[in-house]
Amino acid sequence: MKSSVITFPGSNCDRDMDVALKKFGFKNKMVWHNDIELPKSDLVVLPGGFSYGDYLRCGSMASKSKIMQSVINFANSGGMVMGICNGFQILVETGLVPGVLLRNKYLEFICKNIFVKINNKHNTYFKNIDNEVLELHIAHNEGNYFCTNDQLKEIKDNEQIAINYCSKDGEIDEQFNPNGSIESIAGIFNKEKNVLGMMPHPERMIDKYLSGEDGSLFFNNLLNNIK
Repeated sequence: MKSSVITFPGSNCDRDMDVALKKFGFKNKMVWHNDIELPKSDLVVLPGGFSYGDYLRCGSMASKSKIMQSVINFANSGGMVMGICNGFQILVETGLVPGVLLRNKYLEFICKNIFVKINNKHNTYFKNIDNEVLELHIAHNEGNYFCTNDQLKEIKDNEQIAINYCSKDGEIDEQFNPNGSIESIAGIFNKEKNVLGMMPHPERMIDKYLSGEDGSLFFNNLLNNIK
């Protein structure tokens, strides 16, 4: 399976994602934001970091990069596109997924392990993961997901909520919501479920000796479902 990771000025998780994808069997290529065409890909990833220094709104400048029109065309044709952290912010700026990402509730940068509950397994990203709860890592200042009431109803009706922040035992409650996201949303899909945006970093949880292995469950599952 072939993947592409887009690198923007300020990306700092692109190499981590490259390592993770290759570890689990993807043939990955790094693609510079100023390129125009995507290489042949089964998966395109917008990585975490601080594209363009997070000036204006996070992800707003990156969403106008030359490569993004090819990414948008790829997504609209049914191609799988995943945005992690800053990549999620870029996805909402392009309109590939609904909503916005605001400053964290307490206006502080958050860097820690959290738990998320898989809300929807009827998709390529999560459908064969046995676990209901994953331990992943977050590191962001603008991860507070927000949308209008009408958007929220539509998102729920279309089962677009991918994962929610939760306790270790899977309880979804405001006390386990690290950034104030509406409905404790940690990740969402587009309507077709081929585009996923999420704040937690699965690529940081792929080694039991360095971090944890729940990210390994995610990537192994993803590769097997794409084949």
